[in-house]
Amino acid sequence: MKNLKRLVSIFVVMIISCMLISCGNQSKSDDGSSLLKVHFIDVGQADSILIQYGNENMLIDAGNNDDENTLKNYINSLGIKEFKYVVGTHAHEDHIGSLDYIINSFKVGKVYFPKVSASTKIFENLLNAVNNKGMKFTIPTVGESFNLGDAKCTILGPNGSTYTDANNYSIVIKLEYGSNSFLFTGDAEDVSEKEMLSSGLNLKSDVLKAGHHGSKSSTTDEFLNAVNPKYAVLSVGKDNDYGHPNKETLDKFSERKIKVYRTDESGTIVATSDGKNITFDSKPSKSNTPGSGNKSYELEDESNNSKEIANSNNNYDTVQKFDSETVWVSGNNAKVYHKDNTCSNMKNPTKYTLEEAEAKELRSCSKCYK
Repeated sequence: MKNLKRLVSIFVVMIISCMLISCGNQSKSDDGSSLLKVHFIDVGQADSILIQYGNENMLIDAGNNDDENTLKNYINSLGIKEFKYVVGTHAHEDHIGSLDYIINSFKVGKVYFPKVSASTKIFENLLNAVNNKGMKFTIPTVGESFNLGDAKCTILGPNGSTYTDANNYSIVIKLEYGSNSFLFTGDAEDVSEKEMLSSGLNLKSDVLKAGHHGSKSSTTDEFLNAVNPKYAVLSVGKDNDYGHPNKETLDKFSERKIKVYRTDESGTIVATSDGKNITFDSKPSKSNTPGSGNKSYELEDESNNSKEIANSNNNYDTVQKFDSETVWVSGNNAKVYHKDNTCSNMKNPTKYTLEEAEAKELRSCSKCYK
């Protein structure tokens, strides 16, 4: 009788153990370990995209300099401690502003950055963060691939090395998981798009992160036809000064019946792929309303005055450098900045960099920047 009770006890323990193991496996499946998640983080008029597969994480861009707390809170809420890859698409503040914080605060495997420099404090902060970790930038090569879990990332741009516009240096990445695909374009404009079309690489993707915040300088008809997305995501700030997204771009999406998701309407947008289907945690936009600002989109760009330099910190060999645009301000109480120091008969105009003027929350002169 005792032996029977002992056998029954052992049998019950075995059943409970099997149930626990089964539950454990089920929860592992439910926690997203076999899912690819792409977070288009709402950082206003800027870009930041977090990609997760299982325990592996990747970050493409990190918003403006003042987006540090937004990123900190969001990333911490997900329990992330490490990034396998960090990508700075190009040297503009609205893409790398808080990238120094990311590199300083998390364990990072590789930092991808194009072979281009900028004479700005933001870029200097990024260089210092990379140096302090004893790292160097990994310069992307078109056609190279690397894995994030079972997902595959392929570099599609930049294809050139002598652009006069820093936006065209944007690193472009195609992410594939099963039969699903995403295309992240940074601020790549029509010049870069044309080169990608000529490269022979497969651009077809289910989800397109629209280039340059939906500006008319990106998303040409030819490029959009080649990508042929089902969905487009626009990372834009509400009531931004640049008029993003542009009506022409929105019309292109509408004509092709592409579902559009906008961070200025939905906040952070999360797309989830199981390798077969893609779902979004928010509803697509129904407004088709362009941005209301009137500032010329070119103002985000650095000056077209560029030159080859040798970088002393050895993060590069030879790189393209973009010097900051010079603007002019009349008096301490000025509300606007000017491209031309003779505009409006200014008296004793003071020279600023574009970054300094915008940091003072000055607006562009409607006469200089038509």
